[in-house]
Amino acid sequence: MSIGAGIALFVIGAILAFAVDLPNQFVDLTTIGYIMMGAGVVVFLIGVVMLVRRRQTDTVTRTEGVGGAQVTRSTTRSDNDPLV
Repeated sequence: MSIGAGIALFVIGAILAFAVDLPNQFVDLTTIGYIMMGAGVVVFLIGVVMLVRRRQTDTVTRTEGVGGAQVTRSTTRSDNDPLV
């Protein structure tokens, strides 16, 4: 979601910066466009970093019986498929 939001911010900012030329005395639309483009790049990069980072799942199972307790730990790392 953040990758799409970053692209949308960048595109809207580019439209404001380069394509819109409305006479306005209160707000500079070019500056707002550049700010939105910068925010879009930052949001896009954060989304890519969060997508690529390593994901790890730990599962701990504990069973108690007559002879004592048994603890089993299972670790799963997803390095090949970042979408899982």
